[in-house]
Amino acid sequence: MKETRLCMGMPIEIEIVGTDVSKPLEAAFAYLAAVDERFSTYKETSEIAQMNRGEVTLAAASEDMREVFAIAEATKQETQGYFDIRRPDGNLDPSGIVKGWAIRNTAARIQKAGYENYFVNAGGDIAMGGTNAEGKDWSVGIRNPFNTNEIVKVVYPRGKGIATSGSYIRGAHIYNPHMPEEELTDIVSITVIGPDVLEADRFATAAFAMGRQGIAFIERLPAFEGYAIGASGIATMTSGFRTYTQ
Repeated sequence: MKETRLCMGMPIEIEIVGTDVSKPLEAAFAYLAAVDERFSTYKETSEIAQMNRGEVTLAAASEDMREVFAIAEATKQETQGYFDIRRPDGNLDPSGIVKGWAIRNTAARIQKAGYENYFVNAGGDIAMGGTNAEGKDWSVGIRNPFNTNEIVKVVYPRGKGIATSGSYIRGAHIYNPHMPEEELTDIVSITVIGPDVLEADRFATAAFAMGRQGIAFIERLPAFEGYAIGASGIATMTSGFRTYTQ
């Protein structure tokens, strides 16, 4: 059973293979809605909005918020500051962590409910397990950022997480914290495959912020592969990326 709903400001697609899947499907979307209520920077009642107004400190924040902030700080250190949840205006925006974190947690909840074959896609951040309804490996298409109706590469993550960061759908929402005033124009998308969707997501965001050096950063990360498309339309992939294309 597959269903797509608008949540967290984007269409989220969840497919669970099996019988009696309506209950875990509803539970998955309910969980994502709850995450959105806590972390949305667009909702005045959210916990992150309260923190940005100075009404809630990190020490007094929820366990989920403290966990996300800890992951964000670790990512900042691991990427030499190319990932930073503090925006140029001074506000905190952990969405670069939250999406992958929430999708990973959703996948874990589906597994805990006893379903091994599933696919969760939130705006290109994807967690999957097992096989599809036909008993085949799940496949993911990487879109052409210059023509989003075209798929330029099909990959088979085989249980790994995959995430794509880019400017071609949402515009310039990622910035280089070291030079926040400069627009990122070297690459238009970078797709990362990692141990799970959270790992893929956080490093994809940082790699995009690095510009043309991002794909080399992914190359140096153990257990990660990447595929970057430059502004000129030329794609660059890491040395092991082809293992996921067949």
